[in-house]
Amino acid sequence: MEKENAVVATKNDKLSLFTEGGLKGMWQLAQAFAESDIVPKAFQKKPANVLIALDMAQRMDMSPAMVMQNLYVVYGNPGWSSKFLIATFNMCGRFSSIRYEYFGQPGTDDYGCRAYATELATGQKLVGTDVTIKMAKAEKWYDKDGSKWKTMPQQMLAYRAAAFFIRTCAPEISMGLPTSDELEDIGPVNVTDTGTVKDVVEKVEAETAAAMEQPEVVTPEPAEAPAKPERPF
Repeated sequence: MEKENAVVATKNDKLSLFTEGGLKGMWQLAQAFAESDIVPKAFQKKPANVLIALDMAQRMDMSPAMVMQNLYVVYGNPGWSSKFLIATFNMCGRFSSIRYEYFGQPGTDDYGCRAYATELATGQKLVGTDVTIKMAKAEKWYDKDGSKWKTMPQQMLAYRAAAFFIRTCAPEISMGLPTSDELEDIGPVNVTDTGTVKDVVEKVEAETAAAMEQPEVVTPEPAEAPAKPERPF
């Protein structure tokens, strides 16, 4: 009877990291996924990694298998596939699909791309950061060994423009993680006691902020009205 009651309690618990029954259920599910040879190697025989992916999938309301297939580990740090991040944005229902506008002369440092979309609730057009070959060279993405910026610049410009756009206009979709392309461009990050994921995210966010930096617009304060003269008695 006690065993039956335990099973019922587990079934009634929502899969969650914050309840005893829910955590037990998620751990069992993580162990099952970890035994599969279809999931990426970062999750094979590593139920703890799978558990994190399950939590992310639950918060994103997505298939755990889809999340694991698109969550890459680069230099020991997790990052989304650019295609997955773009698809997630397009399917969220809050915006139109991302579109891209190229500018400048192909083959020059001025060649670039910006991503844009429309917020459906307001009809406002949202435009992302301009990403150029000049930026890629200045940030030392372009000259890395095996860099795809040299062989497929148009694709890389679109991926980076989309990543900047999503992180600016809908940061909750990326859940604070960079894309795998960005991780490859940034390169290895020193391991610290606070963890490498935080370091990578902070570096990516700093690059995004620097790219978007604009002069501050100061609104002058209204002049005070002159004091009314006192009326003589």
